[in-house]
Amino acid sequence: MAIYPLKEAKQPPLGERGAIAWVRHNLLSSPFNIFFTLLGIAVLAMIIPPFVKWAITDANFVGHTKADCTGDGACWVFVHEKLKMFVYGFYPEAELWRAKLTIAIAIGTLFVLKFARPRWIKIGTIILLPIAAIILLRGGFMGLPLVETSKWGGLLLTLVISTVGIVLSFPIGVLLALGRQSRLPIIKTLSVFYIELVRGVPLITVLFMASVILPLFFPEGINFDKLIRALIGITFFEAAYIAENIRGGLQAIPKGQYEAADALGLGYWQKMRLVILPQAVKVAIPNLVGTFISLFKDTSLVMIIGLFDLLAMVQLTANDRDWLGMETEGYVFVAFVFWIFTFSMSFFSKRLEKHLDTNNRD
Repeated sequence: MAIYPLKEAKQPPLGERGAIAWVRHNLLSSPFNIFFTLLGIAVLAMIIPPFVKWAITDANFVGHTKADCTGDGACWVFVHEKLKMFVYGFYPEAELWRAKLTIAIAIGTLFVLKFARPRWIKIGTIILLPIAAIILLRGGFMGLPLVETSKWGGLLLTLVISTVGIVLSFPIGVLLALGRQSRLPIIKTLSVFYIELVRGVPLITVLFMASVILPLFFPEGINFDKLIRALIGITFFEAAYIAENIRGGLQAIPKGQYEAADALGLGYWQKMRLVILPQAVKVAIPNLVGTFISLFKDTSLVMIIGLFDLLAMVQLTANDRDWLGMETEGYVFVAFVFWIFTFSMSFFSKRLEKHLDTNNRD
């Protein structure tokens, strides 16, 4: 029998691979798509060139006062001069090293979550981050001067609120989700009541209650810090949404997984910790990240109770008589900062989904 050598496989036509194929299949696959592609290009052509002209071409980047901004372009001198307030608020100049160290520790935590192997190290790092941040930023012991939370502000305050809210609300949300799935009527009823009650009111109402109503329940002479009251309200508010995300993940787990865990003789908490919850959290990752992104953006609501987050600091500095009319540059800067953080969270969630994906799609 004659043996013929195998021929080398040819690459697909140029129109079926690479960028050309992507454009054909996603933008030009039908008359409907072609119409909206051209419409989108027309809209972008109307928006992008004027924005580039205002933000870059005709913009002013160098100077120290409003008088250094000439022409019709953006005055990024305002952002440069007020950047320290945007980031740290009214935090004392001599103690800024504590705020910078806190941000460095937060960045280091991300590297630990990325490269550390043992799970207990990751969990411990996440738990210790808010504690270390509070110790460094507030001080009052270990030789650190006390810095009242009223002087915290800007991006620093936004990160503190969102980080503490995420870390504390997640375990509470998990317990509420398990309570809602419980077979014990009292626990299930209380969990359902709490979740539906909290999800039925806006966050702004919860913040007002935490700031005004909550102190009325404290014993006389006890008064929590305004920031702590806001953190309590945000934590318990977000926990209700996280509980529903986790519950969705629990319902997606096949019944066979529960039966297999029972067949192994695992107790309830062992079954949940080792078998069910890891799978439920993996399924719920997109919804959880969406909730975390929403929490990060909702931190701007704290300005209604007198806390100056990033957005509030921009509004405050724009009212400076020496920089009147600079609100637009400040809001564009805030939008860019929020986009960087939310996009990073979304990108990380996609990477995490791929990393935890155990489905065989071949």
